[in-house]
Amino acid sequence: MTNYRRAKTKGATYFFTVNCAERRGNQLLVNHIDLLRQAFRKVKNDHPFQIDAMVVLPDHLHCIWTLPPDDADYKTRWALIKAGFSRGIPAGERCSESRMKRGERGIWQRRFWEHQIRDDVDYQRHVDYIHWNPVKHGLVKRVRDWPHSSFHAYVRRSVIPLDWAGELDRVVPGGE
Repeated sequence: MTNYRRAKTKGATYFFTVNCAERRGNQLLVNHIDLLRQAFRKVKNDHPFQIDAMVVLPDHLHCIWTLPPDDADYKTRWALIKAGFSRGIPAGERCSESRMKRGERGIWQRRFWEHQIRDDVDYQRHVDYIHWNPVKHGLVKRVRDWPHSSFHAYVRRSVIPLDWAGELDRVVPGGE
């Protein structure tokens, strides 16, 4: 098995992509958005961290977290979020033999993508990517039309305007 090397800097800011095991046609995350929010709230309460930006799509999510100054353990937080969400979903998903042997569900991909944010430009590019993602995937034509995004909190705080990035035919922020 490959030994993945992950960044483990205490108090750092990280970008994550977390995927459902089954991607095609899966609506699990948006169909159970309240359960996902509940799992996040519980883990944030027990293991504090800050969510700087986030978008939940039907089959995956992207987010930026900032961890406390003395903490680099995002792995445990993700395990708890995934487990908390999975416990609330009725069994019945397709599950591989190896997952069954380990007593795992077939809801989430085992791994996740993580990237330690390097600087302000890197941070802004990832925030833009998060907010643009529903348009990129063809779910909406305007960023503001996707309900499961921190974009709306950014607008409420007057960080970005409601018409940020305009319509689908506009250039994608950050060149992505």
